[in-house]
Amino acid sequence: MVMKQLVLASGNSDKLREVRQLLAGSGIQLIGLNEMSGTPQLTEPFDTFAENASHKALVIARHSHLPALADDSGLVVEALDGRPGVHSSRYGQTDQERIERLLAELMDVPPERRVARFVCVLALAHGDDIIGMWEGVAEGIITAEPHGTSGFGYDPVFYYPPLRLTFAEMLPEQKNSVSHRGHALRAMSGQLPQLLAALV
Repeated sequence: MVMKQLVLASGNSDKLREVRQLLAGSGIQLIGLNEMSGTPQLTEPFDTFAENASHKALVIARHSHLPALADDSGLVVEALDGRPGVHSSRYGQTDQERIERLLAELMDVPPERRVARFVCVLALAHGDDIIGMWEGVAEGIITAEPHGTSGFGYDPVFYYPPLRLTFAEMLPEQKNSVSHRGHALRAMSGQLPQLLAALV
């Protein structure tokens, strides 16, 4: 059986590792942008996760001549009118700065109003077409201070009530089973082999 190649339209090594774990055993070889040369700069110019994911997937599919998977994901906090949302990765220069800014903005918000959700939209592109799109959501609460050292991004302040842990306190397999990206990838996994097999 020939292994199908799929490019992940992301330069984030943590995200690449996470998606590889979730696709393990699928017969799909996931290629990261750091394994390719001359890749174009990816931007997220739109106001929705779906538009940004589609844009990135199409750019890399056209460049690589391979099917490309892109995600746009972020943290949506109700008390902040949905911020940081699509700007989650640009809320600071580092994960620490982003977390510090978020906690500062929520300083006077009581625990019961610190409701948040992680959203992930995956877009699969081939040539000039989007051939699949999936969404995953994880509901949680923003803590008053970071807890845990695993994961990345806002994981240390995203508390997941069913497991009574932040995402950063979870083992990778625990996080993958409940995360927004995990939900989106599982929704995709039932269709991905057939979608890729149908491509010429």
